[in-house]
Amino acid sequence: MSTPVQERRLTVRDFPKGKGPFVWLTAYTAPVARLLDPHVDVLLVGDSLGMVVYGFESTIPVTLDMMVAHGAAVVRATRRACVIVDMPFGSYHESPAQAFRGAARILAETGCAGVKLEGGTEMAETVRFLVQRGIPVCGHVGLMPQAVNASGFRAQGRDEREVARIMADAKAVAEVGAFAVVVEGTYEAAARAITAALPVPTIGIGASVACDGQVLVSDDVLGLFTAFKPRFVKRYAELGPLVSEAAAAYAADVRARRFPGPEHVFGVTRD
Repeated sequence: MSTPVQERRLTVRDFPKGKGPFVWLTAYTAPVARLLDPHVDVLLVGDSLGMVVYGFESTIPVTLDMMVAHGAAVVRATRRACVIVDMPFGSYHESPAQAFRGAARILAETGCAGVKLEGGTEMAETVRFLVQRGIPVCGHVGLMPQAVNASGFRAQGRDEREVARIMADAKAVAEVGAFAVVVEGTYEAAARAITAALPVPTIGIGASVACDGQVLVSDDVLGLFTAFKPRFVKRYAELGPLVSEAAAAYAADVRARRFPGPEHVFGVTRD
């Protein structure tokens, strides 16, 4: 009897420049990750879970413990996709050594392939420190949600000065070893120039089709997160209303005493 061949899990080495476009989506829970796994290249356990899962107003309150717990769940539930986990606010800003301790914990306790952190030139030495110690790092430039208190949520790359800054940030983290760079909330002209200049793939979110790949929040794509809808998001399903309708139907059945009896629970029927 032949032994079935298990599909190899993708790693950061499977995404060289020029081989895209690469498909990324966020995942925070095992059931959703299992459903997304066959269709994407990368599952990003994003700190956006603070808003999507926990109901925070920003990503700032997310902790390292949260990221480890959700990252481990996503890795356990998947077999194919490369899993990358965000480093949350405050877990890597103090020093490269602090960043290494946090990143090492994420890799060891989740089994993920790498981490993502926000920041450009100011984070280049930290990225270098991590990469030199065997931790794959994805950069993140442009709009940076962890800096919302300082810069707010607004499109980046409006003028030449902003474009130059984002370009310098992207080059800085790519030059020290980041395997990819997420470019968020950036005008197309800037995203296109950055993509052309970098030797590693750019992954856009609200940064046009000019990038080497795309990442979106899965709950936005599926219509599960309804607090607001980013202008760049295309909804591929509207599951939110379906969940509400199912809950309402269940509630109606319970109140009418139409809920399942023991014969349904145990999978048997009476004659």
